[in-house]
Amino acid sequence: MSTKIIMDTDPGIDDAAAITIAINHPAFDLDLITTVAGNVTVDKTTLNALKLTRFFNSAIPVAAGAAQPLIKPFEDAVRVHGVSGMPGYDFPTDLAQPLAETAVEALRDHIMQAEQPITLVPTGAYTNIALLFKTYPEVMPHIKEIVAMGGTLGQGNMTSAAEFNVFTDPHAAAIMYASGVPITMVGLDVTMKALLTPATMQQLPSLGRTGTMLHALFNHYQDGDQTGLPMHDVNTLFYLLHPEAFTTEAMWIDVQTEGPANGETVGDTRGAYHAGQTNATVCVDIDAPAFNAWFLKTIAAIG
Repeated sequence: MSTKIIMDTDPGIDDAAAITIAINHPAFDLDLITTVAGNVTVDKTTLNALKLTRFFNSAIPVAAGAAQPLIKPFEDAVRVHGVSGMPGYDFPTDLAQPLAETAVEALRDHIMQAEQPITLVPTGAYTNIALLFKTYPEVMPHIKEIVAMGGTLGQGNMTSAAEFNVFTDPHAAAIMYASGVPITMVGLDVTMKALLTPATMQQLPSLGRTGTMLHALFNHYQDGDQTGLPMHDVNTLFYLLHPEAFTTEAMWIDVQTEGPANGETVGDTRGAYHAGQTNATVCVDIDAPAFNAWFLKTIAAIG
């Protein structure tokens, strides 16, 4: 039986790879894509989601979400993902329209109407999730789990302490982690271990139109180095399908919302402040060769 998921996302190049897999993998039933401001502005993230659904001739609905974080001023990641968010490939231009309703309304409707609990997969800032929980708290018992890319127990990529998705809207992250919904944190310290190697990259153009499209995008991705490219957001889907490839620990995650540590996810690994309490399953290690093999196999199957 496939897992019914909703992706809340800010494509973005690694998001594009995650959406590609979510649309096409038979183990997923992708019910809805909601967009948020993050890597680029929300009008562009919405356009990019529509480009991907059109590329795969998919009827999965797309709903546009928050244009700004809850409180903090918006900062994009154009330096990493380019001005458009998905440069390097000429997508079709005859695109569908996003839903008339907002992302929060669409999330509520799809979650409440689903015949089974939904898994939320946020791979951008968590603004839409926070607004959903504050506006329609009745949805929370109908969510099976949240598997979120974001945060880190180690070095950040926006500040010394903060990872981009949480840094973008730390107040939203704090609301999500306080919600009581089961959360798995797939953080930067793990996704930076699961690099697509140069050997993996070289094989992509031979894997059909999907591999060719992703390879073109990856060539414009200003992240990683000569050792490989991080596919941060794809790790959420890899976790859902292959949790055995990850080492995890249950702990309490606090989110800092001010000062020099703004956006830091603090894992209470010693139980110093939340003894005996946990609010997240936190990924702390990953089988990187298994990730590369799975990624290639998955893209080859899409063709």
